[in-house]
Amino acid sequence: MPAAALGGVAAVRFLLDLVVKAVFAAESRDMSLLHALFYFNSGTGVLYLTSTAGGAQDSRLVGGSQLVSLKLAARLGARVVLGAPVRRIVQGSGGVTVQSDAGSWHARRVIVAIAPTLAGRIDYEPALPSLRDGLTQRVPQGSVIKYEAIYPTPFWRAEGLSGYANTDRPPVHFTYDNSPPSGKPGVLLGFVAGQDARRLSAMSAASRRSEVLAAFVRLFGPGAGRPRQLVEQNWSTEPWTRGCYAGYMPPGVWSDFGAALRQPVGRLHWAGTETAEVFNGYMDGAVRSGERAATEVVARL
Repeated sequence: MPAAALGGVAAVRFLLDLVVKAVFAAESRDMSLLHALFYFNSGTGVLYLTSTAGGAQDSRLVGGSQLVSLKLAARLGARVVLGAPVRRIVQGSGGVTVQSDAGSWHARRVIVAIAPTLAGRIDYEPALPSLRDGLTQRVPQGSVIKYEAIYPTPFWRAEGLSGYANTDRPPVHFTYDNSPPSGKPGVLLGFVAGQDARRLSAMSAASRRSEVLAAFVRLFGPGAGRPRQLVEQNWSTEPWTRGCYAGYMPPGVWSDFGAALRQPVGRLHWAGTETAEVFNGYMDGAVRSGERAATEVVARL
């Protein structure tokens, strides 16, 4: 094969690996090609999912995306119960009983709207069918650590830099300018994903800080090494996510267990972004999954 062709193949492999890190917080070896193709198609293509202006990464919510859930919770009032992780779901002829740390609730039907791997940690009576239980064992979450380096001002702008970067050098492969609309303070956002996130997770906090700031310095100069604060969020250590951005399918899972992803089990219905057919893995997909599950429940009541 000509050297130019080899170079082309190597370039394509590099870009594919980078895309998988960016979109799935995983490595290409971790997932099936079928899942990657499904996911890209559900989000209208690789370019859209990875693009800023006009793409899936286009905009942020002023005040943070948590405002969506906070405002919805405010409208629902006391019907939203916090600090009540569900431990057990019991189905019977008269309905479903949900048992949590804050008490029990009885309903005619229940929607479970969490990632498959977390849904698998709930105790069910009767036990889930083997296909559904097998699915929950085989849909891992991505591995990602999010870093926010905070500076007095976004100094990179004065140097003609956007704050956005893709790089082939670990551990930080992607950065964004995450400064507030006022422009102060300056905030550089960096993602450590896939095997790099798993490697850093095993290191001391001081070692992680050193590696991340060294990456920022390579990209944006010496000033990036002196933030006022470096905020770290390791989603793999969070008990109610165990990783981000969403669950993905390793080889063989779609073909052997995929039929159980959305199929109700008795009075139980499944939602969550992992069950979405459009914008799987995104907030858009999560909302669509809730609408679909609610429609299923209404049709059966």
